[in-house]
Amino acid sequence: MARAARTSDWRAGYLPDHATGEALETITGSLYADHRNKVVTRGEPVLHPDVASAKPPKDPTTVLIKDCGDSTNWLKYKKETDQLVDDEPGGRQEIEAEVKVQPDGSWKVTRFGVWKVGSC
Repeated sequence: MARAARTSDWRAGYLPDHATGEALETITGSLYADHRNKVVTRGEPVLHPDVASAKPPKDPTTVLIKDCGDSTNWLKYKKETDQLVDDEPGGRQEIEAEVKVQPDGSWKVTRFGVWKVGSC
């Protein structure tokens, strides 16, 4: 998503390689809204994900990943003026993602949540 957010490309062909279902719909919907509003995202989020749980334990098909991501330097800008969209700073926020094995053997994010800045 971070790569596609640079240009708000909701049609980026690589997005379905990493996400499916509800997660993919959320990502593409957010990117489409930014595209329509002529907003792009600059910078990069800082992520350090950890596996919180795996089910079943011996041969997992579902993994819960948690992170305290940092969006301090990953902010939205107006495409035409390159000015910040708002004066709200980024910062550390809790992120959880469910990743499931797919029928082809690949792993993809199926659901995720990003909490407000300051949540971790």
